[in-house]
Amino acid sequence: MNWLTNFRTPGLKGLLSGNKKDTPDNLWVKCPVSGELVYRSDLEESWYVTPAGAHLRISPRRRFRLFFDHERWEPIPLPPVPNDPLKFKDDKAYPSRIKGAKTKIAKRDKEEAPDSGSVSPIAQDDCMAAAFGKVNGVPTVVLVQDFAFMGGSLGMAAGEAFIAAAQMAVARKAAFVICTASGGARMQEGTLSLMQMPRSTLAIQEVKEAGLPYIVVLCDPTSGGVSASYAMLGDVHLAEPGAMIAFSGPRVIEQTIREKLPEGFQRSEFLREKGAVDIVVDRRELKATLSRLLGHLMPKRKVAEKDVSTLPVEAPSADAPAPRARND
Repeated sequence: MNWLTNFRTPGLKGLLSGNKKDTPDNLWVKCPVSGELVYRSDLEESWYVTPAGAHLRISPRRRFRLFFDHERWEPIPLPPVPNDPLKFKDDKAYPSRIKGAKTKIAKRDKEEAPDSGSVSPIAQDDCMAAAFGKVNGVPTVVLVQDFAFMGGSLGMAAGEAFIAAAQMAVARKAAFVICTASGGARMQEGTLSLMQMPRSTLAIQEVKEAGLPYIVVLCDPTSGGVSASYAMLGDVHLAEPGAMIAFSGPRVIEQTIREKLPEGFQRSEFLREKGAVDIVVDRRELKATLSRLLGHLMPKRKVAEKDVSTLPVEAPSADAPAPRARND
């Protein structure tokens, strides 16, 4: 009996027991550029940039780890919003979609931080997560839009998160940095979603009036109402390589103008050539680039090396003046 025939069948008991080897099913990730399989641990070491240069989407936690000194930060509390104000229904109830997205995010966060006592916490209830810390010693508020949560769609929760982060930057005299990744406005919230575009614009104006820098990191994809509002209002616009940055998709545009679009249209490199993006930066160089920018824009705000807990994060007090941009 040779190796081709020398094997033992599992039998009925083995088939029904469902016994499997304790092996994760996500050890390998396929590169969207080259098609090669990349070992996940190698991706984690390279901040999810493949050998072919593809920048895969990452979570807010990984963004915070990438930016903040010593991978330490304080989460910014985000205000609650009404649940399903329009009672929207399609093939699935809106609250069910929200619940499913939260379950998905919670599972991912648990996998990324199995020992919650040894890492900084994350405050994320929708597609936005905000934190306060230091970037090369400079006090900074970082807001991250999570595409994994309903495509990073802009709704009331995202709008409130943006305003809360902007107000925290003003209160702490900190730089304001946002990483955008969104498919646009959230259709389940209708006009309430579209309202967040002017509201976020007013919040940015308050940051700029305080003399603080607002820096945008455009990630893949940034489109729709997000690209038409706060994503393109920064003092400096950075972008990750190959990121799609658009209002409407290329197929919609081609069908409208009945012309073939240029190669690379709506990608970050194309927008840099046209002046809409200042710098296209490899993710692994983002912190170094951001540190240089903050060093020029906020030279007097660099604080001495110390624990980030000495820079407390507090929610705006009830006696604080109301923001100029409101939902009601």
